[in-house]
Amino acid sequence: MPDAIRQCTFAARLDCHYLLRQPDIVDSRTILVVALHGFGQNPETMLQQTAGLFGSAPVIASMQGPNQFFLDRETFKVGYCWNTNRHTGSSIRLHHEMVRHVLSEAGREYGIPAERRILLGFSQPVSLNYRFAATCPEAVRGVVGVCGGLPGDWETGRYSPVRASVLHIARRQDEFYPAAITEQYPEKLRLRIVDLEFHLLEGSHRIPSQGHTVVEGWLKRILG
Repeated sequence: MPDAIRQCTFAARLDCHYLLRQPDIVDSRTILVVALHGFGQNPETMLQQTAGLFGSAPVIASMQGPNQFFLDRETFKVGYCWNTNRHTGSSIRLHHEMVRHVLSEAGREYGIPAERRILLGFSQPVSLNYRFAATCPEAVRGVVGVCGGLPGDWETGRYSPVRASVLHIARRQDEFYPAAITEQYPEKLRLRIVDLEFHLLEGSHRIPSQGHTVVEGWLKRILG
C-alpha cells in the first residue's frame, strides 16, 4: 500500500514591509496613495512610478509583495510578488490584511480619512485590489488599476457592490493583457462598480508616461 500523505497547514508570523513618502505639506486636502507593484518588481520602483502618476502632493505608501525570489542567478537580484496559482485563498487573505493594515496605519499617522485614500495597483495586484474593494467597500475612496486583470470569480463571487470610484488604465499593445480582452473590461467591471472610468492607451505593459494627466483629471472629478 502507498504511504499515507496529508497536507497540513499552520500560521506563522510574517514581517511585511512598505516605503512611506511624506510631502512637504500635509493638510486636510492631502490624499494617501497605497501602491502595489507588479510581479517581480519592488517597492522602490513603484514609489517612483506612483509619484510620476500622482505628483508630489500625496502621502505615498509603497508596499512590498510578501513573496520574494531571485530574478537573476548571476546578480542575485530579488523581485517580489503577491500570489501564484497555489493556495490562492491564503494569498488573497494575506493581501487584504496587508492592505488594510497599511491604509489604517498610514492614514491614522497623517490624519487622512478613508474618503481621501486611494489604492493603486500595477499588473498582478490589480485583480487582488478589485477583490479588496468589493470585500471592504468603505476602506478607500478610489481604486486605480494599471495594466492588470479582473478576478476570476468577479461575475460569480460573493462580493459587495464597490463604493469606490475606479480608474482602469489598459494599454493597446500590452503583451500580457491584450486589447481584445481589456476592451471587454468596462462591461464586466460595471457589474459591481457604479463609478468606472476606463482608458485604453497606446503602449505596452508599463505605467504610461502620460498617465498623470488621466489620473489628475480623475482625482479632480472624484475629490473636487
